[in-house]
Amino acid sequence: MDPELLVNLAGQLLPTEDVVKDLQRWMAEDGLDRGDVTSNAIVDSRSNVSARIVARDTLVVCGLSLIAQALSTPPLAGRLQIEPLIEEGVTAPSGTVIGKVSGGQRSLLAFERTLLNILGRLSGVASCTRKFVKAVEGTGAVICDTRKTTPGLRYWEKYAVACGGGTLHRLGLHDAALFKDNHLAGIGIDELGDRLGQACREARSHAELKFVEVEVDTMEQFDVVLGLDSGLIDIVLLDNMTDAERREAVHRRDLAGSSILLEASGGIDLETVHRVAMTGVDRIAVGSVTRMATILDIGLDS
Repeated sequence: MDPELLVNLAGQLLPTEDVVKDLQRWMAEDGLDRGDVTSNAIVDSRSNVSARIVARDTLVVCGLSLIAQALSTPPLAGRLQIEPLIEEGVTAPSGTVIGKVSGGQRSLLAFERTLLNILGRLSGVASCTRKFVKAVEGTGAVICDTRKTTPGLRYWEKYAVACGGGTLHRLGLHDAALFKDNHLAGIGIDELGDRLGQACREARSHAELKFVEVEVDTMEQFDVVLGLDSGLIDIVLLDNMTDAERREAVHRRDLAGSSILLEASGGIDLETVHRVAMTGVDRIAVGSVTRMATILDIGLDS
């Protein structure tokens, strides 16, 4: 993603005051309000140090600039300073110094694990997303995230997906309507069109709505959705369909001259994502960009 767009997105998802609160909450997990007994016993309170933040895995840098900004904002200001050396969203080979940190030695020792934990997690999500994005390059399909995020880290992980080049799906239940199988359970195929039409009109009255999406898992359901009034539905989610069914859905959509976007979902991994993209779908929802992403190794070196 363009660096300027990432900055704008960060401002929307993670305002600095929210980042400050999160950092304070994470540091509280280490019991810092009760004191760092190790550092207080051996480190001079007047000692200042500097260190390099080093990528020990090849990774997509994510989160460093957000944390740097938060550390310059009260009440965190004055303890530590971080200087990012690599832009957000840029791939850093193993061994790259991605930033520098300086300040009181006690403060740095107290913050070190919190810093490395969140950077490793975010860079892991961004790097995992980048692999999927590269796998579908040239196909016209985009990689979307899902709501399968770590509790408490939703907006951080969605920002990381964007750093990796992914497309953000809905942020939560408030900003888009997604009628899934559990919503449609018990509605027969004969009444599906009328019920969905009414529901979509109701959803579109919501002020924050970005899009309306409907999940289908049979071609019969797909035909009903495709036959609804133009403008009611923005995206159709093709859940757990075969490649042949996905291609057929694309064919029927195009034949109808519809502008509805088609999104594939259901157990798609790095081995299958390119094949799915080649069916002609517009979007591929991949829960594993957050669910299966590993925490990458980032360290501090003096």
